[in-house]
Amino acid sequence: MGSADPRARSCGGPDAMHDARPIHRVYVDGFWMDRTEVTNEQFAMFAEATGYVTIAERAPTQEEFPTAPPENLVAGSVVFVPSDQPIPLDNHYHWWGYAKGANWRHPLGPESDLTGRETYPVVHVGYPDAEAYAEWAGKRLPTEAEWEFASRGGLQGKLYPWGDELKPNEKWVLNIWHGPFPIRDAAEDGFAGIAPVGSFAPNGYGLFDVAGNVWEWCTDWYRPDTYARRVAAGGLIRNPTGPDSSFDPIEPHEKKRVHRGGSFLCTDQYCTRYMVGTRGKGEVSTGSNHLGFRCVKRP
Repeated sequence: MGSADPRARSCGGPDAMHDARPIHRVYVDGFWMDRTEVTNEQFAMFAEATGYVTIAERAPTQEEFPTAPPENLVAGSVVFVPSDQPIPLDNHYHWWGYAKGANWRHPLGPESDLTGRETYPVVHVGYPDAEAYAEWAGKRLPTEAEWEFASRGGLQGKLYPWGDELKPNEKWVLNIWHGPFPIRDAAEDGFAGIAPVGSFAPNGYGLFDVAGNVWEWCTDWYRPDTYARRVAAGGLIRNPTGPDSSFDPIEPHEKKRVHRGGSFLCTDQYCTRYMVGTRGKGEVSTGSNHLGFRCVKRP
């Protein structure tokens, strides 16, 4: 598991990926994984069958946000907002905004819907939402170790699920951002924004979109020193499930789980975490329009 510092590599990006080291070995028992990210169509079946209401569809309470003005306590979610001019890339709040009325049914805000998006990945799902779907489906969410093992598709030590070249044979094989970020996605891979699941070739295990398109939830709590602690403990760890609690020094009071796979907003100008051994993170109740999930189960 893990990734070397990619900055010296072609298209490696500016991030050293300190939280993805030391590279180390773990063992996971056999498991089944969904071939694709869970789609809007599949999530709609779950919501209809159970009456489940996602976090983004519920209005925040004064108890949760005691300092917020009452008029701001409106249901919604986080949506990417492109810039109309070049801006510094040192603050992600420049291109993210809270959109009232945005949720999985309305991925870009209240005026949008799922027409024609039935086979797109469901987005705006917090970790508890993804967990609820997985339980209903008789499955669960993957551990970080399971996710990385599966996403590698049988290859070892490669940058991407298909090898070491981001654009093999001069052909795009994943959905990421092209063009000046965050101004305009030139859609060189065929998609300006999110893509239907399975739009690109699968990896060696038959799994689609394990790099790019949307981030995916894993069960592990996020800590930047998880791998260092694991290696310091010594020995080969079987079926690791991550630390007992989360800690992100950038936002120490937020409870975060691991994200994997990168998204259609990833670019070597800012974030290359579509590389298979790299890691993302997110506060458990926060969804966005580039975050989804897939499920696993034991045989």
